[in-house]
Amino acid sequence: MMEWIRFAVVAIFLIAALCGFISAVTGVYRFGFIMNRMHAAGIGDTFGLFFVIAAMITAAGPGFDALKLLLLIFFMWFTSPVSTHFLGQVEYYSNLHLYRYVQKKEGGDEEHDSDAR
Repeated sequence: MMEWIRFAVVAIFLIAALCGFISAVTGVYRFGFIMNRMHAAGIGDTFGLFFVIAAMITAAGPGFDALKLLLLIFFMWFTSPVSTHFLGQVEYYSNLHLYRYVQKKEGGDEEHDSDAR
């Protein structure tokens, strides 16, 4: 009976992972702005990989393998945002239109604040 419960939990985790990956792919193809695409890919990837590894931990049971998979989750949670931030910085500094748009918005807010006083 325990094996069937474990199988059901693993199946639920894998279905949740599949939903996360599908939402990431949908977000990457539907969003037009590169920063929105990176956000969808990063969140969907982290969500999907978390549930895949959680399914593997559940299937493996308690032991050293589960500990190694748990460490993999923590490593993924620390490296994925760093790499996404790096790619965002590369896009910000290499896309002249985006750089000018952000600079104009930052300068525009200060001018409106000084006119109101």
